Amino acid sequence: MTQHEKNREIFGTDGVRGCANSYPMTVEVALALGRSAGKLLRAHGGRPRVVVGKDTRLSCYMFENALISGLCSMGVDTLMVGPFPTPGVAFITRAYRADAGIVISASHNPFYDNGIKFFSSEGFKLPNTWEEEMTALVQRNDFSDSLPKNCDIGRNTKVHDADGRYIEFTKATFPRRSSLKGLKIVLDCANGAAYRVAPLVFSELDATVHVYGNKPNGLNINEACGSLFPETIQKAVIDHKADVGIALDGDADRLVMVDEQAQIIDGDVILAICARDMLQKGQLKNKKVVSTVMANMGFVKAMEEMGLEVIRSSVGDRYVIQDMLKHEANLGGEQSGHMIFLDHNTTGDGLVSALQVLGIMIETDSKLSDLAAIFKKYPQAYENVSVASKPHLESMPKVIAAIKESQAKLGNSGRVLVRYSGTEMICRVMVEGPKVKEVHQMAKTIAHAIENEIGS
Repeated sequence: MTQHEKNREIFGTDGVRGCANSYPMTVEVALALGRSAGKLLRAHGGRPRVVVGKDTRLSCYMFENALISGLCSMGVDTLMVGPFPTPGVAFITRAYRADAGIVISASHNPFYDNGIKFFSSEGFKLPNTWEEEMTALVQRNDFSDSLPKNCDIGRNTKVHDADGRYIEFTKATFPRRSSLKGLKIVLDCANGAAYRVAPLVFSELDATVHVYGNKPNGLNINEACGSLFPETIQKAVIDHKADVGIALDGDADRLVMVDEQAQIIDGDVILAICARDMLQKGQLKNKKVVSTVMANMGFVKAMEEMGLEVIRSSVGDRYVIQDMLKHEANLGGEQSGHMIFLDHNTTGDGLVSALQVLGIMIETDSKLSDLAAIFKKYPQAYENVSVASKPHLESMPKVIAAIKESQAKLGNSGRVLVRYSGTEMICRVMVEGPKVKEVHQMAKTIAHAIENEIGS
C-alpha cells in the first residue's frame, strides 16, 4: 500500500466500495480490513466468529480469500456462506451468534465494482466509530503486536445449511395460515446473490414462479436485469399473464415490484401499502414511518392524512435504520426499494418486503394495482451527472443559481434536491412538482450546469 493510498479514505456511506483491483478495493486492503476487524474483535476477549458472504461477482473470490486470511491470521474463526443475500448474512450472523458479519458486494453496481460491508453481532451495520478505528489500523498496516501464536490462528468453516435457514426465516414472515397458491409470479434475481434462495421461497409457498436472472457467470450481475432494469419483468408479466413481478438487486436487499398491468411499484408505494396495513392491524409502532428526502410528496401527504408522522432521513438504508432506532419506529424504507421491517430483520430485505406485500394481497383479496392506488404521485424528474470531483455545491455559483431559479418557480408546490452519490462519482438531481414537462426541463438545466462545472 503506497503512502498516498494510506492517506485516502477507505469507507464511504455504505462500507468500502470501488472498482475491483483498484484502491480501495484491492486484495491488500481487504487483507488489512480482515486483520483490523480481527484485532478489534479479539480486544473484547474470547475467540470471535465472523460470517462471510458474497454476491456473484468474479472479484468476490479474491476478496473472500483475502478477508478470511486476514481474519484467521488474527485468531478469528470464519463461517463462509458463499453467494448469499446481504439480509441473509445479517440473519445468519444473529442465528449463529457470531461476533460480526461481512458481505462482499457492490449491491446494484455493475460487475466490475465491488464492496465490503460489515455487520455487528446484532445484524446492524457497524457504527462510524468502528469504521474510523478500522481505517486507522488499515492505514498503519502493522499487526505484528497482535498476531496470535501459530496454534491459535483461526479456522474457516463452510456453512452448509445457510440457504435452508434463510428460506425458512423469510417464509416465517408471511401470514402463517396463508399460501401463494393460485398466484403467478415473475421473479428477476439480477443474476445476483439471491439466485438460489429466492425462487425457492416463493415456490415453497405454492406460487407459480417464472424465474429470470438466475444464471450468474461472474460478469452479468445487474446487467440489463434486476431492480434497475424492471423492463424485463414488465414484459414478462404481460407474456406470462402474471399477477405480480418482483425484481431484486445484486445483493437482494432491495426490490421493485410490477403489478398485473405491468406498472412499476416503487419503494414509496410499497412503504405506503405496508404502513396502512400495519396501522390497521395495530402493528405500526408509535404511528411513525421513516423515509428519506427522496420520498414523493404524494406519499408524505397520504401518510399524514392517515395520522402518521413521516420522518425523512438522509438517503441510504444505514440512515433510515438509524432514524428508525432513534424514533422507535418499526417500518422504514426508500423510494429505491430498500424496505426495513425491524420486527423481522435488521437491514433492507427484498424477499421479506415482497412477502409482506403478497400477504396483504392474499388477505385482502386485492390486485396489486388496487393496493398501489393508495396515493397519487407528484411528477419527479431525475438526472445523473458523472463528475470528476465532488466540491461543495455552494462553491459553484452557476449551479446554485440554476437550483434557486427552479425552486423559486416551483414555490411551495415542489422542490429541488441535488446531492452526490455516496458510492459513485455521480451528482444526482431530482426535481418534483405539479407539471411533468416543467420538472424535466428544470432537472436538465441544473444537470447541464453541473456538467459544465465538474462533469467528467
